Order: sequence, then C-alpha cells, then structure tokens
Amino acid sequence: MKCLILAAGYATRLYPLTENFPKPLLKIGEKTILDWLIDDIDTSAVVDEYIIISNHKYCGHFEAWAASKQQNITVIDDGTSTNETRLGAVKDIQLALEQVQDAPSDGYLIIAGDNVLDFSLKHFIRYAISKQTSCIMRYYESDPERLRHCGIVEIDSSDRIRNMEEKPARPKSNWCCPPFYYYTSDDARLIQQGIDSGCGTDAPGSYIAWLATQVDVHAMEMPGQRYDIGNIDSYNTVQQTYHGIIH
Repeated sequence: MKCLILAAGYATRLYPLTENFPKPLLKIGEKTILDWLIDDIDTSAVVDEYIIISNHKYCGHFEAWAASKQQNITVIDDGTSTNETRLGAVKDIQLALEQVQDAPSDGYLIIAGDNVLDFSLKHFIRYAISKQTSCIMRYYESDPERLRHCGIVEIDSSDRIRNMEEKPARPKSNWCCPPFYYYTSDDARLIQQGIDSGCGTDAPGSYIAWLATQVDVHAMEMPGQRYDIGNIDSYNTVQQTYHGIIH
C-alpha cells in the first residue's frame, strides 16, 4: 500500500507561523504533525512508500524533513507558489498517482498532512482491507454551521455511501467526512473520468462524492477525535492539550 499525503496548502489562517513554513511540519509536543501521522501509520506494516505532495514554496522544507526519516518517503512538487494558483487537492492526488511507478495491488491511503488524531489510523486501514472497496471515515457533527463547511455523507445500514456532498447549504445528515480516504487501485484509475464528469477539484472529498455514484464506497465511524488546526489559537490549544495517539 502507498500513502499519499496532501501537504500543498498554504495555511493562510495561520500566518505568520506558516507564511514561510508548512503547517504539517509544525510541532505538537516533541513531534511534527507529519511525524505523528507517519510514525503511527508505519506500525500497520502495510505501507511501503509515503508520497508527500507539496507546493513549490514549501517543497525544500519537506525534502529536508524526509531526509531525516527512516521510512521510504518521496516528495512531489506540484509547481505552485501561491494560494491563488494552487491546483486543488484532487488534482494534487492525480499528479501523485501519475508519478507512481508501480500501482499497488492493495491500493492507496490518502490523508491530509495537517490533522492531529488521538486514535490510530490502523483501524481505518484494517476496515478498508476488510471491505475491499474504497472507503472514507465519518464522524457525527451536531453544529449546523460546521456541517455547512464539511463533506456530508448519507449511509445505509451496511456503511455504504448513499449520497455525499461537499459543503452543502442544506446538509442532509450529521455525518461529516474528515480528509482521510482509501482508494482501491481500480478506483484510483477513474480520477480523470471523475474530473471530466465535473467533480470538484479543490476539496479532496469531491472525487469520493463522484466515485460513490459509480461504485460501492464504505464509511467507517471515526473511533476517536480529530483536531483541526485552523488558526493560531487552535494550534496553541492543541499544543497544550494533546497527549498522543491511542492505539
């Protein structure tokens, strides 16, 4: 399995911290956000390569970080240098998939590189392997305003996605989709078809929303908490309260 890590954003709400430094390499306790994620995923023993998709502005920071790690890490520069010229998450994923030499038979784990979790992603990896379909995670959100800023999924009794919308004006459920996905190798090959069919390219869930209209996609309930660092206040709060990943 290969793990694609989305790290090409500019984190403008965290300026000046991220004006010249990537958000995923900010420290939480003794580790960077990326260290927490990759060191956890590595305990699953199923990922043989991590592919970091960066913008041009921050690419050097990721290359220096990768050189200090023991895992097999590839850094891809998407060529953009400003928030206004960013490719969008779906096109960044497509760019990375085009550069994979040998498509893995066991698919791709795709994650945002700027989220902090208090649970292990091993649970999601096992779930996806057991389902043998593309998969997402879901968590319950009661706040109507937050729902309007998320990917919203409707599911059936077997966890299959019946419908998914990115940032709907009128959410049809309380299930939100965080930026953690699993693509089967076959489904990863459909990404250009999804783009050609009109799926959005900015939010990473847009491709999954389209894919779920073509094939079965399952949604696992998230087994813990996700801490989204959106501004300096939330970053400071997570620094003070985060105690690590529970396996």
